[in-house]
Amino acid sequence: MNKDNEFNILFTSSGRRVSLIKLFKEVYHTNNISGKIITADLKNSAPSAFISDKHYIVPRVDNGNYLLELLKICEKENINLVIPLIDTELLLLSENRHLFEELDVKLFVSGTLLNEIACDKVKTYQFFKENNIETPKVFSNEELTEKIYEFPLLIKPYNGSSSKGVTKVHTEKELSFFKDYIANSIVQEFIEGIEYTVDVMVDFYGNIKTIVPRRRIETRAGEVSKGITKKDIDIIHAVEKVINVLPEPIGCLTLQCFKKDNGDITFIEINPRFGGGIPLSIKAGANFPLWTINSTKGEKFLEEDFSWKENLTMLRYDEAIFIERLRDVN
Repeated sequence: MNKDNEFNILFTSSGRRVSLIKLFKEVYHTNNISGKIITADLKNSAPSAFISDKHYIVPRVDNGNYLLELLKICEKENINLVIPLIDTELLLLSENRHLFEELDVKLFVSGTLLNEIACDKVKTYQFFKENNIETPKVFSNEELTEKIYEFPLLIKPYNGSSSKGVTKVHTEKELSFFKDYIANSIVQEFIEGIEYTVDVMVDFYGNIKTIVPRRRIETRAGEVSKGITKKDIDIIHAVEKVINVLPEPIGCLTLQCFKKDNGDITFIEINPRFGGGIPLSIKAGANFPLWTINSTKGEKFLEEDFSWKENLTMLRYDEAIFIERLRDVN
């Protein structure tokens, strides 16, 4: 494929990620980058379909033909980079990186082991403990049977995302019910403190470009709806420690943590993809889109960049796209 004169990105599971795609398009325009932004999703009614240059309908991630369809799009559209936007396809893509490399396509996806750690919250807990990183305790079945815990507790699916199924329980009756009601549940120590989502940019060689802590003011359906950037040095150093021990981190990673009243930082999740609140970090001056393109072209991040603005606040609200008919798709 001839890719010398343009840079084409395929965003998969693009759904509602309109703000992120718009920000990438702005970087194309500002930096005179030639190329297309292609989206792929289950539906032709995905809002992102009306922002991208071309949209493709693809099967569900768990469909046996999903990878084949992505590869067809990559070949047809001369794609340089694939950026997945939901958790459920990260492991699948990382395991099949070689298929894309054969087409000279890069994946903005961390290594397989990292995705295995991130997609299973029990493995995430074990990883944090093995590396002496503070994290809420996950109780074993034996500990639950012997009632070695204190309320409140948190119950959630070990393989969940977007806070689906996350439930705080206060009594034995609630614990008994929700432990069975929530599929694939784990029971976790409940942590109080100020919650942060932290965006990190890492090149294909593991070098960190920036770390942007975002204090979560308000969330909606598990995604930040109000947030503010904070140059909290303690959080930045703690996140840097995590990134440095992760196996093969690549691209944008989003970590979640709490800062307790005593200053301790407790990590709860690793999401190795662009998070829903990433537009705040980008608007603050952390140029994730441009860094994404440059790193794909082979640039190493030899210098970190913390010039982004502190105390920039994001207040998200719903927007609508109005169309007379659904856009034709390929």
